[in-house]
Amino acid sequence: MRRILLFFLVFTFFFADAQKGKGKNKAATKKTAVAKKGKKGKAGKTKTVQEEPEQPAQPVVEVKKEPEIPLNPVNSLSILNSDSPAALRHYRNLNTVKKGDSLISVKNNPVKYGYVEDKDIVRSMVVWEIIDLNEKINRPFYYNSDGLVASTKSLYQLLLDGVNDGSIKEVYKDEMFKDRMTKQEIENATKFVRVDDAYIERVNAGEKISEEEKQQYIDVYETKSENVKMLKIKGMWYIDRRDAQLKYRLLGIAAMGKDPASYALRGPNGEPLGNADELIDLFWVFYPSAREVLANAIVFNNKNLSSDLTFDDLLNARRFSSIIYRSENGYGTGNIKDYIPNDANAQLEESERIKNQILEMENDMWNY
Repeated sequence: MRRILLFFLVFTFFFADAQKGKGKNKAATKKTAVAKKGKKGKAGKTKTVQEEPEQPAQPVVEVKKEPEIPLNPVNSLSILNSDSPAALRHYRNLNTVKKGDSLISVKNNPVKYGYVEDKDIVRSMVVWEIIDLNEKINRPFYYNSDGLVASTKSLYQLLLDGVNDGSIKEVYKDEMFKDRMTKQEIENATKFVRVDDAYIERVNAGEKISEEEKQQYIDVYETKSENVKMLKIKGMWYIDRRDAQLKYRLLGIAAMGKDPASYALRGPNGEPLGNADELIDLFWVFYPSAREVLANAIVFNNKNLSSDLTFDDLLNARRFSSIIYRSENGYGTGNIKDYIPNDANAQLEESERIKNQILEMENDMWNY
């Protein structure tokens, strides 16, 4: 009995001692955790850092976008049958109309030129001409409308848009079609950006310049439709043996405008310097590559705004007034001003003489 009582006392003593040890370990663990959260000062003492209270969350403001008005397909490309000007312009640019439950393309494909072999050409002559857009008969090449009643553009704008969007790829520096022009070169030929010296100094100094201030320091000179006063064309007159007719084939076309880089040069009083008013060839387009674009561009007609005459029809039918300034005649480069210099009247007479020579090509074929 005594042994049992002694054993019970010893067991109770060890159990109580074990419970005290657990309490000490928990307290030491808490102190270590607090010490880790603190920061040590210069003397090595531990400092506790109070946690910053959490900032209240900012309310999220949702900006509701106005729903876009759907553009219903149009059944006709005429303003008379349209319910929405925006839809009319949109589907006119796509050249599509709604027929039944489907959209159908109304894109025009130009009539392909007939194949001509060299042995079938009896006589031929290549000529270069200038089309003055100030003449009344040539105004359709110059006109630019709002695109509502009729989607008419100037010929220069059509060519430039076609070059920029990639639909016209055959673009060259001159009429010989040897050196292609890249998009960057075309942009440099039609656009010039002049930056004021004060803007460069402020940028180098690390100053921040707002968009409004940039507009005051930067001037953009761009050749637009109203700056293009003349067009150049290159074509070939030839007599086809098979049908014994005098025909004309347009080979190239160019827009003439002011050089933006020269136009930007101004004197202290704002007067133009150098050859600011001189017209240059902005770019040459190989005409067969531009026919698809021009065949889908309607020409402005002041007598009938609903006319469907295209630029391709107008140029191939030669419905314009022009002056020949160069021909392949064996006189050097063939430029009239080179072999008849400093005499404008004589140059015009030479141009008329070349025109008559072309007309006589067909008459001479029937004379023996």
